[in-house]
Amino acid sequence: MDFQKKHYQLIQNSIEYMIQNFESQPNLETLSGLAGLSPSHFQKLFLTFVGVSPKQFLSSITIMHAKRILPNTSILDTSYQLGLSGTGRLHDLFIKLEAMTPGVYKAAGEGLTLYYEFFPTILGEMVVVSSGIGIQNLQFIDETKTKDQILDQIKREFPKAIWMEEKSGRHLPMQQFLQTFSLPKDPIQLSVLGTPFQIKVWQSLLSIPIGEVTTYGEIAKSIGKTNAQRAVGTAIGKNPIAVLVPCHRVIQSSGLFGGYRWDPKRKQMLIAWEKSKHPPKQIHFV
Repeated sequence: MDFQKKHYQLIQNSIEYMIQNFESQPNLETLSGLAGLSPSHFQKLFLTFVGVSPKQFLSSITIMHAKRILPNTSILDTSYQLGLSGTGRLHDLFIKLEAMTPGVYKAAGEGLTLYYEFFPTILGEMVVVSSGIGIQNLQFIDETKTKDQILDQIKREFPKAIWMEEKSGRHLPMQQFLQTFSLPKDPIQLSVLGTPFQIKVWQSLLSIPIGEVTTYGEIAKSIGKTNAQRAVGTAIGKNPIAVLVPCHRVIQSSGLFGGYRWDPKRKQMLIAWEKSKHPPKQIHFV
């Protein structure tokens, strides 16, 4: 494991520990001790990879769980009561999602060159696949599988395409956003394959602001299919673009986080991370 990956893993372990033990409010000394680092070194490393201090991140987790346990109110109403509304619909501004043409799929990708790259993040290693049109697939690596197994699974969709491993400049804006949430100069273009219903659901996910969550029922309502919650859930579960198409922001109406195709624990980490990066201007504890 190289030096950078070791740091990613260390911070990832720290984030998971904070999520599991937020009620005890672990301090900087406790967290740095578990990481085997001095408090100042741990603080600096955490700020580098997460963008906020451990204390700020812990506060976001605490608020997130406080929202879940408030009784007799909807998820969205609760978020407003706690002052957790987001700062803007950033995905509306910089993500452009378009459906891939049926002809490309029918031809199994023949004549199409696809570029792929594995890269680390604080939430785990990821793989991205793109064409000349846009990003086609972005997912977290399943640690129970080898990279070759994961790639073979992705390649089955377009077996006739030309596949090239490449550190591409077209991937850089997406990678920078995953680390800093800084908006790229130009929109990140996505080119995904899906049914008209799936595309509609995935486009609806883009309207959920960073730092907020919604429910499967609200998504169904937003696309005019109030009674299609189960179908909406299935479409969300097949989302091919992790994080950028934020299926992790959809939770159960009960307040439970629910499942996530790339590990439910990672879903909690993503929501907490986003809240820490986009905190509310005012927080009122009741």
